[in-house]
Amino acid sequence: MELRILSAGAAKGLVYEVQQAYTAETGAVISGSYGTVGAMMDEVLRGAACDVVILPEALIAELTRSGQLVPDASRPLGRVRTGIAVRSGMPHPDISNRAAFKVNLLAASGIYFPDPHRATAGMHFINVLEQLDIYDELIPRLRPYPNGAIAMQQLAQSRESRQIGCTQITEIKYTAGVTLVGLLPVEFELSTVYAAGVCSKAAQPAGARRLVELLGGDATLAQRSAAGFEF
Repeated sequence: MELRILSAGAAKGLVYEVQQAYTAETGAVISGSYGTVGAMMDEVLRGAACDVVILPEALIAELTRSGQLVPDASRPLGRVRTGIAVRSGMPHPDISNRAAFKVNLLAASGIYFPDPHRATAGMHFINVLEQLDIYDELIPRLRPYPNGAIAMQQLAQSRESRQIGCTQITEIKYTAGVTLVGLLPVEFELSTVYAAGVCSKAAQPAGARRLVELLGGDATLAQRSAAGFEF
């Protein structure tokens, strides 16, 4: 039996953490498709086959109202904030305030981040660069990728010095070879509450409900916290 998930990349690490216990309990294997919020939302709206959807809470509510998700079957997973990463073993830049953050962005030889058109963190990061009035100057050094996971994988494989990345901290934490420096300065903070819902046309409705309960339940609080979710 296969359970199909459409999920924002921020929850990928959490799903990986719980899938072994879920399979042991239910016998179902989780098949996940992970990407930007925009890409996953498009998949749901075009009618892609799925049992469980994981997206920002506001979109889960929207999909429930429009009938794509089952009413009263969703669970919040927690809040995910956005941070800065470097390749493991590299010095940590000072990002504690606006001035220091700006200096170290300008000093970076490459900046890795998710799709600035479809990823929540990517769109926000470009807005931050514009607020700091350094976007045009940094264009040659910007390294956008389809999602945060790929951006962090590419950062981990880079070999130049003074390279940094920006994405949601859950994507930083589960990528080997990169290290979380810290959160964005307070004035640029971005946090997103994610939730899981059951698809109205789920092929495995009982299994979908059980996974949603597991992902959003007390049994996974420690795993969610370790993955970067806040409550």
